[in-house]
Amino acid sequence: MNPAGSPMSQAPIDPALLRRALGAFVTGVTVVTTRTSAGDPVGITVNSFNTVSLSPPLVLWSLSLRAASFDAFVQSTHFVVNVLGAHQIPVSERFAMTGGDKFSGVAWRKTLADMPLLDGTAASFTCRNVHRFPGGDHLIFVGEVVAFEQGVCAPLVYANGGYTELRDGSDAARSADKSRNMLASR
Repeated sequence: MNPAGSPMSQAPIDPALLRRALGAFVTGVTVVTTRTSAGDPVGITVNSFNTVSLSPPLVLWSLSLRAASFDAFVQSTHFVVNVLGAHQIPVSERFAMTGGDKFSGVAWRKTLADMPLLDGTAASFTCRNVHRFPGGDHLIFVGEVVAFEQGVCAPLVYANGGYTELRDGSDAARSADKSRNMLASR
């Protein structure tokens, strides 16, 4: 409302300009993985990952309603958020593509609930799929962290439409001791 109390008109938002402006927000790069109902591993590159709560430990991410892996994530009881390391640009690019065997040539192992966990990441969070919310052309997933690992590499980051490096604080990530913390499954 303007000071006179009448609604202000707003020009339509140009999606391309909005996307460019949103790119000013630096994000980490993740690959979220799960399994299909047939047990096949699936994954997709995601930068919409964020924390929600420490108590209980909750994280969120969003997935396009048009994603080829949409049904697998909706039907799965668990997923893994793999926070990619700075050396994993090829992994990010592979999981951003549609189709093909994304896991071919990528080192991974099974974690809780037989979920695929990528090796060599900056961190990983195995989550129980607890909530889903509609969000425009995406579905927002909220997961309860049931296990996590912290790696020893600096994270991969993305800004202004491309990969970039951390210049401050990255030494701490590289020198961190490998740690694991398993929370009781609920």
